[in-house]
Amino acid sequence: MGDEKVAIEISKELVDKVAEKIEGTSIATVEEYIELLLENEFPEETEYTAEEEELIRERLRRLGYIE
Repeated sequence: MGDEKVAIEISKELVDKVAEKIEGTSIATVEEYIELLLENEFPEETEYTAEEEELIRERLRRLGYIE
């Protein structure tokens, strides 16, 4: 994902709940937790080369998924 950051506003109540939830975990900040959630919800699409796509198609053919 990109490095540029923007500010969003959420209720203090939610921030407090998240802070409590992540306490004692490896997640250091509420921002880090929210970013992890959003990255899981909107993963980057994998881009394949033409060669990789052909290998995938061939595997799918051998498995009988496509003709």
